[in-house]
Amino acid sequence: MAGQPAPGEDLGGWYDYDPDFDWRRDDAGFAPGATFGQWVSALCRYHAITGSQAARERVLRLNRLYGATISAGFYEKNRFPAYCYDKLLLGLIDSQQLAADRTAFTLLDHTTRAALPHLPRAAVEREHEWRPGKDQSYRWDESYTLPENLFIAWRRGAGPSYRELAVRFLDDAAWFDRLARGENVLAGRHAYSYVNSLSSAMQAYLTLGSGKHLRAARNAFDMLAAQSYPTGGWGPDEKLAAPEGADLFASLAGTHNSFETPCGAYAHFKLTRYLLRVTRDARYGDSMERVMFNTVLGARPMHPDGRAFYYADYNAAAHKVYSSHRFPCCSGTLPQVATDYGINAYLREPRGLYVNLYLPSSVRWLQGGARCTLTQTGEYPFTDYVSMRLGAQRPREFTLYLRIPAWAVGAHIDVNGARWTSSAEPGRFAALTRMWHDGDRIELALPRTLRLEAVDRRHPDTVALLAGPLVLFPISGGAERASLRRSDLLAVRQVQPHRWETRTAPPLVFLPYAAIDEEEYSTFLTVSA
Repeated sequence: MAGQPAPGEDLGGWYDYDPDFDWRRDDAGFAPGATFGQWVSALCRYHAITGSQAARERVLRLNRLYGATISAGFYEKNRFPAYCYDKLLLGLIDSQQLAADRTAFTLLDHTTRAALPHLPRAAVEREHEWRPGKDQSYRWDESYTLPENLFIAWRRGAGPSYRELAVRFLDDAAWFDRLARGENVLAGRHAYSYVNSLSSAMQAYLTLGSGKHLRAARNAFDMLAAQSYPTGGWGPDEKLAAPEGADLFASLAGTHNSFETPCGAYAHFKLTRYLLRVTRDARYGDSMERVMFNTVLGARPMHPDGRAFYYADYNAAAHKVYSSHRFPCCSGTLPQVATDYGINAYLREPRGLYVNLYLPSSVRWLQGGARCTLTQTGEYPFTDYVSMRLGAQRPREFTLYLRIPAWAVGAHIDVNGARWTSSAEPGRFAALTRMWHDGDRIELALPRTLRLEAVDRRHPDTVALLAGPLVLFPISGGAERASLRRSDLLAVRQVQPHRWETRTAPPLVFLPYAAIDEEEYSTFLTVSA
């Protein structure tokens, strides 16, 4: 696309460039180069987490080779110049901070100069024409997501022009202003990209102190939660729904494209992480946990040929299937979701540490000059218990904040075998302030009482079964479902770590999303009283 030789094998699929691409008939060539910056970003994060020098060397090599190809031609020939620039921007700012690439900001400046003449003057709503003479597919660019990474670039020292660009691309009049006033303008918008744009609102708050943008993000999260499936997923057929509508219910028979899983989860985690950071409200952690366990942790791994898991399927006769596209957008966000595992789980502050997600993991930090570690073990959410062990170079007084999910009635905490007497109130963070010593043990009990959640208020008898944060998916067995009552579902028993069954004869089997492989499954059942 820069007019230079392109040695090596073409990746194929969306990643390739095809000058004769026709969106109505072709697949390969849809979004050339779009995921490159995401893979660089994920490699940078992997290096920062693991210390892998091989990953860092790969980042440096990829950036050096990329630098030789920076040109206006890439953006002139591309359907999605803003989208591609945004991903390259992210890869380069992560290269600078996380992989210590000293050339990254120089490459970023060259990239920005090449891209800017081919970007709109301000954020353009999706489906609006801004490049005259181009076909419909050119209206699917996402300039309204740019401010998040532009603000981050400025905050990391890339220069004042990036702050100015970020402000320029805030989608205020059509989107953030209306959300801040409490207007629900989600209906019909492209699901992933508009949820992703809410992270730009959060960066506007963190960078500019804009209360309007914080209100917009908080209001939009509430509106999104009100139209989400019990899994936490949203946006059937990649469209946000009207408030109090029947779109979710209709989707159970009308589509198998229920939730754009890696991309949607990535956007959801960013938004909830920002909101949690600002508000310390545990419900954002609850939402993150629900999406983690019921969507992206059950995504199938990408194939070497670029086939990627794209949609979660909540249809009445559902299967896990790969996208027919090679190297689609979700192939770039999935490695970013994986490398963000740790920063979703923990939040640091001077007074101590917030434990947000209960995942097998370990975190290291300095507390009052002493090196500390916290290691989580256990089989949660397949059991009620989370075990933690503290390591401390020297005794230190600080606070551990443990998220108590809103559903966890009867939760309790033991420290070194003794019951912690302060509150473990559902829907809040329990604060454990004490002098901590090396080897201290924390045991958290989160009773996973079974409960039912309806698809929406209009269809109270179409329900999903949940155990703690897990949606339990019924596996085939259509005949047995017809006579199920609410009491039958609420009496389901866990017969194996990853398997639940009804007490009816024959039993109906339920699996969590991550345990489903080739089985046909459903998400909802229609129950009698």
